[in-house]
Formats: sequence, C-alpha cells, structure tokens
Amino acid sequence: MAVLVTGGAGYIGSHMVLALVDQGEDVVVLDNLSTGFRWAISPKAKLVVGDIADQQLVQKSIADHGVDAVVHFAGSIVVPDSLSDPLGYYFNNTVKSRSLIESCVETKVQYFIFSSTAAVYGIPSTNPVFEDANLAPISPYGSSKLMTEWMLRDCAAAYDLNYIALRYFNVAGADPAGRSGQSTPRATHLIKVACQTALAKRDHMDVFGRDYDTPDGTCIRDYIHVSDLIAAHMDALGHLRKGGGSKVFNCGYGRGYSVLEVIKSVEKAIGGPLDARDAPRRAGDPPELVAGADKVRVALGWQPQHQDLDFIVQSALAWERHLQRRNDAA
Repeated sequence: MAVLVTGGAGYIGSHMVLALVDQGEDVVVLDNLSTGFRWAISPKAKLVVGDIADQQLVQKSIADHGVDAVVHFAGSIVVPDSLSDPLGYYFNNTVKSRSLIESCVETKVQYFIFSSTAAVYGIPSTNPVFEDANLAPISPYGSSKLMTEWMLRDCAAAYDLNYIALRYFNVAGADPAGRSGQSTPRATHLIKVACQTALAKRDHMDVFGRDYDTPDGTCIRDYIHVSDLIAAHMDALGHLRKGGGSKVFNCGYGRGYSVLEVIKSVEKAIGGPLDARDAPRRAGDPPELVAGADKVRVALGWQPQHQDLDFIVQSALAWERHLQRRNDAA
C-alpha cells in the first residue's frame, strides 16, 4: 500500500515524505507546486503535479498506486492574508479539502491525517489550551481549517473513513540531517524571519506589538520542531492502521516562548544583535497560545526529541545557511 501526501513539496509536507521514505513506505506526492519546490521532494517518492480539487487526477493517483492513507498538508496558511482574502482561503482550504475527502470516500481510502491548526481556538481564555476548549477562530484561516475538521468528523460517521486531525501550534526548525526546511523566501514564521534577518536576507525584522499582557509584552507561542511534529504524524498513521479510531490532537510541547525570547535565542546562535524594530500589532494575533498536549503523548505514544528552543533555532539557522549557499551557487 502507498501513502498519498498532498502538499508534499512544501515545508512540513516534504518532511513527512522523508519520514515515510525512511520507513520504507511507498509515497506519492500530489502538489501543484504553487508554493512548494520540486527539489524538496525525496527522489524516492513519486510526484504527481496537480491540484487536490481535480477529482479525476486524485482518484486515478489513488487507484494507480494502491493508496490506503492520505496525509493532507495542501492549503494556504498565512493568517493576515486570510483576513484580506477570506474567499480565497475558504476555497483553497475548505472547498478543495471537501473535494479531496470525497475522492477518498469514492476510492475507499481508509485513513486520513489532516494538518489542522491551533488557530481553531482563536483567543483562548486559559493557557495551556486543551482539545476540549471552546472553538472560536478569529480568522478565516482558522475557520477554514475547523470546517475541514467538521467534514472529516461527519464523513467518519457516515463512511468507512478514519481520521486524525493534528492541531499544530508554531512549527519551526528543519530536518536535523539537513535535507529539508522552510524554504519560502517571504515566509512569515517568526523563527524563519529572525534567521533571515541574522543572515542579512532582510534588513530588519518587526516585533508586532510590545503591549500584550505577557511578562515582556510580546506574544507567547509554543514552538514545535518540525521533525517532532512529523513523528506525531507517523504515530497517527500507525494508530489508524492498527485499527485505532478517529481523534483530534494538539501538537505542541506545552511550553511557550515570547517573541523577545526567540530573538535572544537567535542572537545567541549568531553571537550578535538582530535589528528588531517595533511595529503595530497584527490583526488576529492572540497574546498567548500554548498547547495542552498530554493527550497525543498518551494516545499515540508520541515522544518528542527536540524540545529545546536553542536547538530549534540552530536547525533553522543551519537550513537558512544551506539555502544561501544553494542560491549563491545557482
């Protein structure tokens, strides 16, 4: 049997492909390459260039390769962009996911793992936030992902389809072996932006608000290393294949760091200061978002290996230097 990875040419998806290939799985990547990179895909995986909404292509790919599991990463992920283009986000994240799920039902795919987000919680009343907290997204991005969770819930009740939805907190870092990382030039992830600033790929970085009700006034987030996140996906796949039922899990460490703490970690790694400038708050930014992540450890046996901010930063910085060398050689 094979695993179909949608968005497998992107940041998190490419790490999933590597992990599956490392475990000897047959892997098919479906990606339209609008934001992903062909070179980021393991050469041991099969690439199908196309869109998840193309049901004929999706169903043919599933049938041709004997796919029993789909891991769904394809989608749009920038919260501020979703506020300015809500219809685009509902189309790309919700409408197209509905089409993909229908293709899975039609071809009798048994297992589905969904890349969801902590944005479904909006601004939680308490931190850490657990899976049973109130779901009140404050951005179209969060709403679009929550709608897909609901579709999966309802389809699992109606059809022979079991799923795991993983609600990511702040994903960062890069493959410790240096095979993949966050490669989008204008990414908005804090650690990526800080590393780009450290290597003079940006002339400065912005700190969006210093007046939050947090110890140093800047937003606090739970940063999870991408390899640990992928390990949770692999555990989820194992759970489903062993007959486990449909579940929703948070993916984070249960420990938050502020924007200023992240900047200090990057400065420590490079041995010098970053040009970090004050900027207004961004719409849709909760003051604090930290995972209550006990459930995933107990239910899936997930054991993260990289719970250290300095390690996350160092791996991200190493990848940024790799990209710099790659671009210089091009």
